Amino acid sequence: MDTLEVTRDERGVATVRLNRPDVHNAMNAAMITDLTAAAEALGGDPAVRVVVLTGAGASFCAGGDLGWMRAQMAADGPTRAREARALAAMLGTLDRLPKPLIGRIQGQAFGGGVGLMSVCDVAVGVEGAKFGLTEVRLGLIPATIGPYVVARMGAARARQVFFSGRLFGAAEAAGLGLLAKVVAPEALDDAVEAEIAPYLAAAPGAVAEGKALVAALGGGVSAADVEASITALVARWESDEAGEGIAAFFDKRKPSW
Repeated sequence: MDTLEVTRDERGVATVRLNRPDVHNAMNAAMITDLTAAAEALGGDPAVRVVVLTGAGASFCAGGDLGWMRAQMAADGPTRAREARALAAMLGTLDRLPKPLIGRIQGQAFGGGVGLMSVCDVAVGVEGAKFGLTEVRLGLIPATIGPYVVARMGAARARQVFFSGRLFGAAEAAGLGLLAKVVAPEALDDAVEAEIAPYLAAAPGAVAEGKALVAALGGGVSAADVEASITALVARWESDEAGEGIAAFFDKRKPSW
């Protein structure tokens, strides 16, 4: 996989590392495809007990690749819908992964990166990291990730950050429910290992069924929610505001608002 590095150890712990550090692990079409394939493969492998999701370099994930988003602006309606559906399918596959998914958040995360954090069962992040749902600065909205972000934060907490575009730190991310723990960078690996260890002593089938039960009891993310998010994303890609916001980014100027 060109955009990911997937490794496994002898305990059955698989690590999926986003591997586009030169662009802060921004997600493009290839990464979306690779993440979907990795989640499907690891989810179906009985030798895998735990999956860790992390990033290479200084950032966890800067969200959607701007080149990929610019391409959606120039695409026709069916192409936009297909790309939005692929993004939704990737998030859903990770969310339903029948293994514990632990986020090792070694740096900043924006937009879609916050979406990836939201589909983790538990995420541990480092002090000093910055986060934000910054789509509105470009005339977009956090649409496809929205069902998972709101499910993680709850609507009341999501209202604090979902449509303002403001950045927030690791301590606030913990208060919002995105991070379970905030640690010094040098303590990150030990903190992740502390999350892994209990699962290695648990029956894997029971863990999978327990995770599925939590999703069922909590209401989960419905097919209708996903479809609504796809429709909202495509509509925003077609909006004048999105065209202006993305053009302004590439022109290195302020948008009209």
